[in-house]
Amino acid sequence: MDFSSLVLMEKDKETGFITKELGSFQVSEGALYVKKLFVLNEEVNLFFDTNKDVEEWEYSAIYDLFNYEAFIKEEFEIEDMLDEYNPTFLIKFKYVDDYEFMKERINKCVELIENSMEDVFKAIEGKEEEYI
Repeated sequence: MDFSSLVLMEKDKETGFITKELGSFQVSEGALYVKKLFVLNEEVNLFFDTNKDVEEWEYSAIYDLFNYEAFIKEEFEIEDMLDEYNPTFLIKFKYVDDYEFMKERINKCVELIENSMEDVFKAIEGKEEEYI
């Protein structure tokens, strides 16, 4: 699937309903991992997962070997969303009402997601025995 853009929406903090579109951003194929993207309380919330179902042992391995530091280094907050079927993560960063700035931040985030997911799937190869 060719991915062309992600749309950033604003959510109302009282109702949780979408109130308006804040921008559409052209992104790379890494956006296939993105499941939700919105602004709440002046903070961008970007949820992403593995973009495929994983086996039970892979679930733990992915969380163990995922490169959180790459996101922290770029000043993104990242946390695990452990109540999901597949490994899922939430990235948060400050929303700024500047299209070019947000385009750069979102693209950087998507690039990190794509690289990190490719790397973690390579890192877990052959490790099934360690996680069973």
